[in-house]
Amino acid sequence: MSQVPADLQYTKSHEWVRKLDDGTVEIGITDHAQHALGDLVFAEVPDKGRVLAAGEACAVVESVKAASDVYCPVAGEVTAANPELARTPELINQDAFGRGWLLRLKPAGGAAGALLSATEYEALLRAEGS
Repeated sequence: MSQVPADLQYTKSHEWVRKLDDGTVEIGITDHAQHALGDLVFAEVPDKGRVLAAGEACAVVESVKAASDVYCPVAGEVTAANPELARTPELINQDAFGRGWLLRLKPAGGAAGALLSATEYEALLRAEGS
């Protein structure tokens, strides 16, 4: 089974959210998602300052098998995009919950989408047969 850190929140579309000390959130794709995609060869992340709605396609990750949109779990303004992914998109495969983060954003007030706890996400994976 895929890694599912208990300190993160998740989406049904396999993104994760980490709350940071400064009030921003860090977003990436889950271990399950990166395994399903295979070896990543390209990642396109949003520009700093872009305003995103919850559920909006905000990034693209591409593997040798397929390209996949990444959906923003919460509404807000992008404060940073991971600059390392342009050169080394495989960081997502190597460290999906660490150096492979995609973007950071300042959430808009009341912007939380339908986020799942680690337990709820694990149940979703079991239901999907993962």
